[in-house]
Amino acid sequence: MQPARPAVRAPLRARVVVIGGGFAGATCALQLRALDPALEVELIDPDGVYVTCPMSNAALVGLRTLDSLTVTRSGLERRGVRVIRDRVAAIDGERRTITLGRGPARGYDRLVFAAGIRFLWDRLEGYTEAAATALPHAWQAGVQTQILAAQIARLRPGGVVAISVPTGPMRCPPGPFERASLLADYFKRSNPRAKVMIFDANNHFPKQDVFTDAWRELYPGMIEWVPVVDGGAVERVDAATMTLSTSQGVIRADVINIIPPQAPAQLAVESGLASDHGWCPIDPEGFESTRVPNVHVIGDACIADPMPKAASAANAQAKRCARAIARALGGREAAQEPLESVCYSLLTADRALSIHARFEVAEGMLQTAVDAEPAGAAPSSAALGSASSVAEAQNAARWYAGIVGDSFGV
Repeated sequence: MQPARPAVRAPLRARVVVIGGGFAGATCALQLRALDPALEVELIDPDGVYVTCPMSNAALVGLRTLDSLTVTRSGLERRGVRVIRDRVAAIDGERRTITLGRGPARGYDRLVFAAGIRFLWDRLEGYTEAAATALPHAWQAGVQTQILAAQIARLRPGGVVAISVPTGPMRCPPGPFERASLLADYFKRSNPRAKVMIFDANNHFPKQDVFTDAWRELYPGMIEWVPVVDGGAVERVDAATMTLSTSQGVIRADVINIIPPQAPAQLAVESGLASDHGWCPIDPEGFESTRVPNVHVIGDACIADPMPKAASAANAQAKRCARAIARALGGREAAQEPLESVCYSLLTADRALSIHARFEVAEGMLQTAVDAEPAGAAPSSAALGSASSVAEAQNAARWYAGIVGDSFGV
């Protein structure tokens, strides 16, 4: 009788857990599966669908629908990513485990933190999470977008919309100014005496010269930008009286759009990923946390200056992060893709501007490459003519379709 052969155990598969299913997390999960199909990749997010912030300003004025901005997780699942609909309650970096809202703790070999931002409700007197129902931020696409869109549609003839822009790092820095442009475009046709006021806690904003030139040409007298030196920092809001207060006094508006100050998700603070000033420091070679080993931070939560907090930057960071993880876990070597970003801002329904940049790592730090404007990019630092701005609007639509497909596998 032949002796029984010992059972052969299959080698354990390395597990990478991704927290957050936005552009950063979804892209990283897909890239990990593509680079090393032997990896067990899990993506954890409490929401079954994701509504993109890019193009959500267009949804405020009827140029897009929220349905057209909503993606499911099916593309991830088709490519072998295990999607877990839950919330991560805690991260134990020493034991390499996470605790979910439901179910037992789960182990990981590498963790990717892509949980995005939270709003700092306590920084502006009178602006609480409850107040956001009356004074919407619409800086997280979905229900808030619907609330603000309804208020814009009901604006009285000659009414005033006030937009408050915070100081400090924020998601999509050009976004408030695109929003003002599209509101003016909408009012120009439906409510020509309406006015948009931008109260800015800063003295400059991205592509200010291009935006202001476009406003003078397209919307004379309809958009007023108030910088911090002229009382642009909002100090207090009152939803009952629909007023906001600055150092220059009290201003009444018919619609008040408060964009709150931002910081990484609270989980980043509780798990030790965030530094004393609130954001998460990383090693830009692979976006690994400098505070918690075997954890990578990508997207809006990480400190990746001068990269903007934008979908294209998150996508690029995710790809570099995935390659670093695959290499660390014994997968095949893969050439690093360049770190690039592009932000499109609509000026009208069919005109836009863009901001292109390329980044490189030098002496352990990210910096803007000397040739930051890619060859063939449309002009973006000077006022755009009508033909080029129309081309940029078409580029914006193609870019959006492409990055959604690339990030979510749809």
